[in-house]
Amino acid sequence: MHSKRQSLSVRLLGFPSSEGAELGTALAHPPRDGPSYSCLLGDSLQEPDLMIANGDDLSALAALLAWQPDALRPGLVIGSAGMDFPCAQLSRPLDMFQMFKLLAEMGRKRAEGLKDLPAPAPTPRHERRRRIRLDLDITDPADFIKMRRQAPSGAVLIVDKRGALRDHVARLLAPNQVAVEWTESAVAALRLCAETPVAVVMINTSTPGIDPYALCGEIKRQDGAERIAVVLLVNQASGYDTARARAAGVRGLLDKPMADRHLLGALKKLLSLPS
Repeated sequence: MHSKRQSLSVRLLGFPSSEGAELGTALAHPPRDGPSYSCLLGDSLQEPDLMIANGDDLSALAALLAWQPDALRPGLVIGSAGMDFPCAQLSRPLDMFQMFKLLAEMGRKRAEGLKDLPAPAPTPRHERRRRIRLDLDITDPADFIKMRRQAPSGAVLIVDKRGALRDHVARLLAPNQVAVEWTESAVAALRLCAETPVAVVMINTSTPGIDPYALCGEIKRQDGAERIAVVLLVNQASGYDTARARAAGVRGLLDKPMADRHLLGALKKLLSLPS
């Protein structure tokens, strides 16, 4: 019996469009004896399994370092970074055989590390103030309370042609006691957002009769709707209009199909739930 093939989500950082497209095409057609890979779109809310950064782009290198790569969160730098990194590096011109060999080894170590974890690792807490302040902060504590953004509260609303996704998300969020609603109607979705507490709206872009960008725009035009995070569930083959999404106020996208760990991780971030 064949073992299930490992699937890894990849975020590309800082590559010119032509090189990024070339890498994406190569990753979509990996060797049969290794993992499969899917490149996340730029607006994706999904946490990647590994990152590949352009060594010639300083912002990409900074983002990779901020991600804190290790065996469970592997990273790869392509090109001359000019410094040592806590992850693998490959020089240009890129040898695809060597890249896939290296990525497969990263995937193997990641799988072994995840298997040995006794429990999900907590998200590290970073100090907000990294240097000693020399001035005396005399801000009234009441002012800080006013400035602090409140945690999202309300239900998750699924807009889809069937209720199966609603049932699945409800099972995933059951330990957190978050209500999950469902509708296949844009009119009903607008009414629910206007009349009931809704924190997150997830719109399946393949839902018949629904323009996801227009629906998001209408939701966002309602009073108090700035607090609602609208997320599109997108099949990469069907495309994603970045300009329309951002103009409508879409928070981001999630690729279909997606592993439960990615879906739950994104929902916990959107709802400010503990990891």
